[in-house]
Amino acid sequence: MSWNEITKLISANNYDSEYLKIPNIGASNTPDELRALPRETLPTLCDELRTYLLNSVSQSSGHLASGLGTVELTVALHYVYNTPFDQLIWDVGHQAYPHKILTGRREQMPTIRQKDGLHPFPWRGESEYDVLSVGHSSTSISAALGIAIGAQKEAKGRKVVSVIGDGAITAGMAFEAMNHAGDVHTDMLVILNDNEMSISENVGALNNHLAQVLSGSLYTTLREGGKKVLSGLLQSKSWQNAPKSI
Repeated sequence: MSWNEITKLISANNYDSEYLKIPNIGASNTPDELRALPRETLPTLCDELRTYLLNSVSQSSGHLASGLGTVELTVALHYVYNTPFDQLIWDVGHQAYPHKILTGRREQMPTIRQKDGLHPFPWRGESEYDVLSVGHSSTSISAALGIAIGAQKEAKGRKVVSVIGDGAITAGMAFEAMNHAGDVHTDMLVILNDNEMSISENVGALNNHLAQVLSGSLYTTLREGGKKVLSGLLQSKSWQNAPKSI
């Protein structure tokens, strides 16, 4: 199905019921359904998700930019990790809109920030996939560390992931959590979503360092080389038949 056909379907008044006719997003209302999709369909699913997000949230007053930048990341995390057993923690929550779509709340997306509608941030009472009710920034690493320590004692193989932005990571609570995590060496993953977006311009030594890293020749070479390697892996049959779980 072409991009124009996708846009036409979800622009209709009954866009959600019509959108179910699109193979990928219509078959991925939950992470279990997502993980059943073949790997080669995931790029198309990401295109569908991004268009669906634009059209559904445009009916409300939701935030678009952060979520549009985490579509591929969200699909990858839910595809690889066994959520909700494995736990994803989204800092602030503006970037969690694709997460909401893929965790059973697709039809409710136009109600976000509306009376009796979806919460604009992850909310524990709304879904078992929302590990924490969030809103203030810079809390995800600290929360993930506590959960990861508990998971280590639980000894059931539970994985914990924190997704934090380049603005939120400059706060003291995030530094304190990273300092603690580096000391106790707990099994957890912290993903830095450096999208250069925040309410006001990022300042300080960490922001300057990230800017230097991202503009440096080493990072550019590794990034472009990684793209070529991953492109070859996605086209190989051995990768397509590889196990999905970590």
